[in-house]
Amino acid sequence: MTMKFGVSQSMKRIEDDGLLRGAGHYVSDHAPAHTLHAVVLRSPHAHAKFTITDVATAKAMPGVKLILTAEDTKELGNMPCMGMPPGMQIDVPPYPIIATDTVRHVGDIVAFIVADTVDLAKDASEAIVIDYRPLPHVVDATAALKQGAPQIWGDKAGNLAFDYKLGDEAKTAAAFKTAAKIITLTIHNQRLVTNYLDTRAVVAEYEPEHDRVMLTLGSQGSHRVRDVTAGILKIAPEKLRVVTPDVGGGFGTKLFPFREYPIAALAVQKLKRPVKWVADRTEHFLGDSQGRDNLTTAKLALDDKGKFLAFHVETVADMGAYLNFFGPFIPTGGASMLPGLYDFPTGFVRVYGAYTNTVPVDAYRGAGRPEAAYVIERLVDVAARDLDVAPDALRKKNFIKPKAMPYQTPTGRTYDSGEFAEHMMQAQKVGDWAGFKARLNTSKKAKRMRGIGIATYIEACGSLGPETAKVTLDADGGVTLVVGSQSTGQGHKTAYAQLISEHLGIPLDQVRVHQGDTAMMATGKGTGGSSSIPSAGHSVQGASRKLSDQLKALAADALEAGIGDLEMVDGASAVRVAGTDRSVSFADLAQRAPDKSQLMADDAFVPKAPTFPNGTHLAEVEIDPDTGTTSIVNYVIVDDFGMTLNPLLLEGQVIGGVVQGIGQAMMENTVYDQDSGQLVTATLMDYALPRADDVPDFHFETRHVPCRVNPMGVKGAGEAGTIGSAPAVMNAIVDALWRAHRIRHIDMPATPQRVWAAIEEAKRLHTM
Repeated sequence: MTMKFGVSQSMKRIEDDGLLRGAGHYVSDHAPAHTLHAVVLRSPHAHAKFTITDVATAKAMPGVKLILTAEDTKELGNMPCMGMPPGMQIDVPPYPIIATDTVRHVGDIVAFIVADTVDLAKDASEAIVIDYRPLPHVVDATAALKQGAPQIWGDKAGNLAFDYKLGDEAKTAAAFKTAAKIITLTIHNQRLVTNYLDTRAVVAEYEPEHDRVMLTLGSQGSHRVRDVTAGILKIAPEKLRVVTPDVGGGFGTKLFPFREYPIAALAVQKLKRPVKWVADRTEHFLGDSQGRDNLTTAKLALDDKGKFLAFHVETVADMGAYLNFFGPFIPTGGASMLPGLYDFPTGFVRVYGAYTNTVPVDAYRGAGRPEAAYVIERLVDVAARDLDVAPDALRKKNFIKPKAMPYQTPTGRTYDSGEFAEHMMQAQKVGDWAGFKARLNTSKKAKRMRGIGIATYIEACGSLGPETAKVTLDADGGVTLVVGSQSTGQGHKTAYAQLISEHLGIPLDQVRVHQGDTAMMATGKGTGGSSSIPSAGHSVQGASRKLSDQLKALAADALEAGIGDLEMVDGASAVRVAGTDRSVSFADLAQRAPDKSQLMADDAFVPKAPTFPNGTHLAEVEIDPDTGTTSIVNYVIVDDFGMTLNPLLLEGQVIGGVVQGIGQAMMENTVYDQDSGQLVTATLMDYALPRADDVPDFHFETRHVPCRVNPMGVKGAGEAGTIGSAPAVMNAIVDALWRAHRIRHIDMPATPQRVWAAIEEAKRLHTM
């Protein structure tokens, strides 16, 4: 029997009613009695020695309760870097929670002020006297690695954070020597700012009954934040409770802890009153880790028939002033996905991590995989153009064939499943690839430029770590799920309720989902790397299956029937004898159970390998050459996620990611001033985000090939839209520019000014 609330049903999100009515509860809504308010004093300099010469005046001001500086935190630990590149260790420089005597980027933390109100805390912050002695700075990664560049860390010659190699360098060099054609492309994957809906915030409270600190904060997993923060504070994890309420987006950035959390915990230890800090939007730009920022030179070797022989890629990855939590792993782990969907006999990658006087760089939706997909998909498009072959034909010739699965890439990834040519051809059919020339002629008549582009992608995800789930039948017949993942807007309550309903037949609104409180669950890996459904979902399914069996055993006694004759009543929260009207309700079973452990079941799942979602994005654009304005007039997505839990949720996740990719391709850009080191784009007045009229109507469909390494057959989906979108849009834009003016490449973001300037330069060169 198919459950009407179960798997593969397009159920609307059950969590949305409260959120739409304003009943959501975010960190900034949390206001315990007698709460004090905090502000962070941040460096106005990109690089400087400093001395605090007067803090006493600020401490004596009305309403000021506490001012913390490095002197107060010197016994605590530093912010850790856990994201080591595969197979290597890095000499990590200290990342103090409050800068000691040197600030290394604009926004570096200098002091933490607590007062009765935010305004009083701000007044006190302005009264602190600091002697800054500016030092030379560098905000560009390639410049930072040049001889004679200003040194961010005196003992780190050349500002080199790490030098990572992957693949077979000798075999790759030999392949390039035999190549009939070598294609080279230098490409910039610009720095981005996450910009979730709710900025980071923390409310620290002291729980005297447990002699512990409670931190209420927005995160992608409370346990990781608790454990790391406890380590910084040098206290046992059980002395710290972390609670995550509603979260308005995380995108990887909220997966790890930040400096304000241990500082707030220290403040509440001293004051024994609640302390609340909420970042404003500019603080978000200056204090949260940022994403991307790679400069890559990629080379492709081909034989005389257009078959790929090898790739060679060198990337300079800007790490910012400090190595953040996962920072080094992002460009190095992402490098393993550079082969894309293509059958490469060999390849070699080298990644140079560089220190600069900028905000640290870490995970941002996709975390290295969008960067890799962008490089290989732009390179393949350029190769097709240089060889004068169709971009789809070159891809088909070089795709990994389904019969080759499982397939090991030259970078050590093992793809378990996929039919790559098929989803590309499906996207082309839906997007009317064959009819493009007619539309191109129509655009020409209107004095517009038109281009069409495709990008295929594959990513590794769904293996963040082991995840547990506990399902309990409540006295009223409802079900409570406690799980260690964390929703940041994905719709977990609906998805998990569907998995439970698949086995219990219970209506979705009778499922209560609890996440985010370390006091309620022993473990949890959180949500990141598109792992919630592939990992936690399997645990929820396993626990639900066990509880179903236990309830049938209880019902067998109540109904005097064999367990094999019983079934769950879909939508009725009851068990009945199949083919009869004899049934017993869940609420009745909850009362009848002689042993309450019969009403609980748990399960744990440890992923053995990543899942590899893949797909094709097709974009078609029209450009006004007089202004450089680009409009996306058609967008098609065909994805392989192995199976679909909820088609409605899936489409929403993918389209949300695509919009973020369009933002990177066409408008988003983080700019530091070379002379001053200031972040120029530090507000939403200066940093452009996509709006509704910047994005097209999307056509989304799937072509699933079940995953062989996940018991549910599912492949992670949360980041896929971000990975396929930027290269598809840029391939379409460059296609239009090439057709009209033989422009081979343009970097992101393809703003109207940048597109117009490229057109004008091409015209100038043509007339010379």
